[in-house]
Amino acid sequence: DAEESYTDYVEMLHEEDLDLVSVATPNHVHAPATVAALDAGCHVHCEKPASLTPGLVQSMVDAKERAGKHLMIGLNNRFTPWAQFARTYVDAGHLGDIYHAKCGWKRRRGIPGKGGWFTTKAQSGGGPLIDLGVHFIDVCNYIMGFPTPTSASGQTYSKFADHRGPSAASSKKSPDPATGFTYDVEDLAVGFVRYENGCTLELEFSWASNIAHEVNFVELYGTRGGLEYRHGELTLYGEFEGTSLDTSPKIKGGGAWGLAETKHYVDVIQNGGTVMSPPEEAVLIMKIIEGIYASAEQDAEVRLTQS
Repeated sequence: DAEESYTDYVEMLHEEDLDLVSVATPNHVHAPATVAALDAGCHVHCEKPASLTPGLVQSMVDAKERAGKHLMIGLNNRFTPWAQFARTYVDAGHLGDIYHAKCGWKRRRGIPGKGGWFTTKAQSGGGPLIDLGVHFIDVCNYIMGFPTPTSASGQTYSKFADHRGPSAASSKKSPDPATGFTYDVEDLAVGFVRYENGCTLELEFSWASNIAHEVNFVELYGTRGGLEYRHGELTLYGEFEGTSLDTSPKIKGGGAWGLAETKHYVDVIQNGGTVMSPPEEAVLIMKIIEGIYASAEQDAEVRLTQS
């Protein structure tokens, strides 16, 4: 059959008999396109972040339930071999009670599409916190077994909007009618999250910082052991017969996580089961992100409402 292309997803859903829709649009289109596809009887894979607010993500969950179809969010770090091993290791009790965690992704220079939808809050929802942060806040919570977040506090900074450089496109921070350039999001976000079980989480995400080099990381602090993922390597910390012991496991299958994500979702659709990255957990992640943004605006800790 000849391939068809559309500029309107509503028209596409009306004209085509589709089984699965992949939503890979700018963030502000995620929720309406996903809901429309589910209501049209399609399974949906939606890229991260699921949407701009917890309420919009919940509308996607509601549409999934209404349609009786599968919806998976593209939080692909869960499918990496190191994250799968770490989740199994934690579930087996090797860290004991996890009482504190850290995660982050910091770039020296890496502002995506400066002046376009990535830096336009109405379309993106924010800067690196919602762009990069969603990945590692999610995988950190996933490995911990998704404790319930109860409050969040944080601060955001926008320091590179007016700087020319490798990732700069203009000296305008506010919308420029002549060029359409917009930069009304943060380029650094820091935060602190409290959980119902007493655990806490520190986080830091930047598109641009004057640091030595780009780094992403997860650290878990437990009563029996610790875990660190940094520079693409997983290290386990513990004690053996009174001696501190560091272990660097050799994990197989390092390059196939993207294919693993796709195969997993197709298998769930064809054979049943539960998706590994459900939208219900994306609601919790968006509550954390929204809470940190709200805290930065209000200069106060924000309680996270529970549904």
